[in-house]
Amino acid sequence: MNGPATDTPASAPADVSPEALLAGIRAARDQGLAAVAVAATGDELAQVESTLFGRKAALGQIKQGLGSLPPEQRAAVGRALNEAQQDLRAAHAEAADELAASARREQLQREWLDLTETPPGPERGHLHLVTQTTERLEDVFVGMGFTVSEGPQAETDWYNFEALNLPAAHPARSMWDTLYLDLGERTELGDGEGGEASNVVLRTHTSPVQIRVMEVQPPPIYTICPGRVFRRDTADASHMPVFHQIEGLVVDRGISFADLAGTLEEFTSAYFGKAISSRLRPSYFPFTEPSAEFDITCVICEGSGCQTCQRTGWIELGGCGMVHPNVLANCGIDFEEWTGFAFGFGIDRLALMRHGIDDLRDMYTNDIRFLSQF
Repeated sequence: MNGPATDTPASAPADVSPEALLAGIRAARDQGLAAVAVAATGDELAQVESTLFGRKAALGQIKQGLGSLPPEQRAAVGRALNEAQQDLRAAHAEAADELAASARREQLQREWLDLTETPPGPERGHLHLVTQTTERLEDVFVGMGFTVSEGPQAETDWYNFEALNLPAAHPARSMWDTLYLDLGERTELGDGEGGEASNVVLRTHTSPVQIRVMEVQPPPIYTICPGRVFRRDTADASHMPVFHQIEGLVVDRGISFADLAGTLEEFTSAYFGKAISSRLRPSYFPFTEPSAEFDITCVICEGSGCQTCQRTGWIELGGCGMVHPNVLANCGIDFEEWTGFAFGFGIDRLALMRHGIDDLRDMYTNDIRFLSQF
C-alpha cells in the first residue's frame, strides 16, 4: 500500500473570486480525503493530520482569503469551507478508529495463548442435540419466571406412583412399563409416607421431582423438572427405553385452567416462533383433574396439513392439567387455599420436530456424520 500523500498543501489561490475559492475548497477537500484513504498506519495518519487542519493547511489558507470577499459573497464560500472541514474531520476520525481497532486485533493475535487442557483433535466436539434442546427449553422457561429442579433417577414407588394418585391397584399404572430395581432390603431414597422402600423403580417420568419440590418448598411454586426417564419400551422410530422429559409445575393462589393455557401458548410462541400456536384437548391423567392433551400447530406444514400431522394440521406434544387435590394433600398442601397446574412433554420429540429428524434412534447411534450436523 502506498504511503500518505506528501504533496505540499496548495496555498490560497491568488484569484480571490468566489468561484476560485470554491474550486480551491473542492480541490483541498479531495486531496485531503485521498491522503486519509492511503494512510496504512496510525503514524502515517498522524503525518497526514498536519496537512488537513490548522492555519497552514490548504483549507486554513483559503479561510484567510475570505476577508477579501464582499459580505454578500462571503456566506456561500464560508458554508462550503465548513462542510469541507467537517468531511475531512469525519473521514480522519473514522480512519483513526479503524486503524486503532486493527492494531488492537494484531496485538491480541500476537499475545493470544491457548490455556485449554484438552488437546486439539481433528474436530472439536459440541453438546449433544438432546442437551442443546434441554438447555434451550430451560432458557425459555427461566425467562418466563420458572426455576429448574432435579431429582434422583431411581425412585421409590411412593414418589413415582402413590403420591401422584396412583395407588398399587390403580388401573392407570398399566400406562407405564416400569423397570424395578433389586437393591436389597432398604434404600437411601426416602420412604415418603412411611415404611421401607421395598419397591424401587427407575423413574418413568419426572413427576416425582414435583412431589419432592412440593414436600420441601411452600407455595408459591413455579418450577420445571427436566431429566432422563426409563420405560420398558422397544426401540423404534418414535420410542426409546431411555429418553428425556421436561415437566412444569405451578402452585399458587387463584391458579386456573386459563393460566395453564396461557402459559403453554406463551411457551409455544417463544420456542417454535409466532407461526406456531397451541390447543388443548380433553384427556385423562390420574394426577391432574381436569386433564388435557397439549397439541401444537404442525411445524412442517404450519397447519395446512401434511403427512407428518396426518392432514390434521396439529401434532400432539404432551399432557397437562390442573394438579389433582389428592396430589396436593399428599404433599401437605391445603388444596382449599392453593391450586396449580402441571404439564410435561418429551425433550427428544421436541428435538425431532424442531430439526426435522425422522427417526429417534438416529440421535443415539453415535454416527458422527449425523451428530455433526447440529
